Amino acid sequence: MNAISGRRSLSWSRLRGENNEGILVLVIAVLAVVVGISSPSFWSLSTLLNVGTNSLENLVFAMGVLIVIISGGIDLSFMAIGIFAGYAVVVWTNDTGFGASSAWIGFAIAIVIGLAFGALNAGAIAGLRLPTLIATLGTQGVIRGLMLLYVGSKVVPKYPEGLQSLSTRYLVSAHDATSTTRLSVLIVPAVLVCILASLLLRYTTIGRGIYAIGGDAESARRAGFPVFRIQVMIYLIAGGLAATAGLMHVVQVQLANPYELVGGELDVIAAVVLGGASIFGGKGSVSGTVLGVVLISLIKNSLILLGVPGTWQRAAVGALLLIGVTAQALSGRAKRTHNEIALAEVAA
Repeated sequence: MNAISGRRSLSWSRLRGENNEGILVLVIAVLAVVVGISSPSFWSLSTLLNVGTNSLENLVFAMGVLIVIISGGIDLSFMAIGIFAGYAVVVWTNDTGFGASSAWIGFAIAIVIGLAFGALNAGAIAGLRLPTLIATLGTQGVIRGLMLLYVGSKVVPKYPEGLQSLSTRYLVSAHDATSTTRLSVLIVPAVLVCILASLLLRYTTIGRGIYAIGGDAESARRAGFPVFRIQVMIYLIAGGLAATAGLMHVVQVQLANPYELVGGELDVIAAVVLGGASIFGGKGSVSGTVLGVVLISLIKNSLILLGVPGTWQRAAVGALLLIGVTAQALSGRAKRTHNEIALAEVAA
C-alpha cells in the first residue's frame, strides 16, 4: 500500500513540476476553456497574438525580477529604470541625431543606462548592505526625479527613424471583420532573453551562486561563492533587462510617455511568484515565470473580452499574488512539519 501511495506521490510530483509548472498549465487550459465557452471569439488567432503582444515586454522585465527574487531580494525600481531608458533614448536621439537610423544603437544606449542604474542598486545592496526593498524603493524615486528634472516631462510622439521602423515590423498578422491584430518582431529578442536567462540559471557558476545566496547568503559565502560579485552581477543584469524592456514598451506603443510603467510592478512580480519563485529566495525557474506571465496576460485579456471593468484587473492580479504567496507559506510550513516528524521518528 505504501509503495502504491509512493508511486502516486511521485507521479503527481512529476506532473506538478519542480515549480508548479504543471499546475499553471492546467490553470491556463481551464481558463481558456471557460472563457472560450462564455465568449466564442476568444478562440481565435487574434487572442493568441494579443496575449503574445501583451506578454512581450513583461517577459523581459520578469527575467530580471526572477533573478533578483531567487537571490532573496525584491526589486521595485525596474519599471522606473525601464521608462527612464525608453524615454531618454527617444529624447536624446531626437535632440542629437546620434544613432537615429539604427534601432539597435538605441537599445545599446538603453542597456548602458540600465547598467548604470543597476550599479546604483548594487552599490546600495551589495556595498552598503541595505535591505533590497528599501534600497530599490529609494532608487525608484531617484530615477523618476532625474528623468523629470533633466530628461523631460512631456509626451514625445516623434520617434527617430530606426525606432519608428522597428515599431511597424511584425511577424504575424490576423484579420477579422472589425480589426487587425499583429505580433511585433520584438517577440524574437524577448524569447532569446528567456533562453539566455534559463542557461544562466541552470548551467553557470553565477546561476548556482544566485540560488545559493537566496537559500542562505552566509552559507553561500562559506561554500566559496563570491557573494559580493554575484550580487553586483544580479543587479547589473536586472538593470540591463529592465532598460531593454522599457525601450520595447516605448517602441510598441509608439509614444514616449515619462509617466508610464511605474505603478505596474504588481503584474510582473505576481507573474514571477505565481511561476513558483519563492519570495524567501532560493527557488524559481524561467519556465514557471513564462507561464506566470502568460497567465496574467490571459486573465487580463479575458476580463476585457467578458466586459469586466478595467479596475477589476488590478484586483484580480492582486488576489492572484496573495494566493501565490499564501500557497508558498503553507507549502513551507507543511515541509517544515514533515521534516520535524521525520527527525522525531529517526530520534525515536
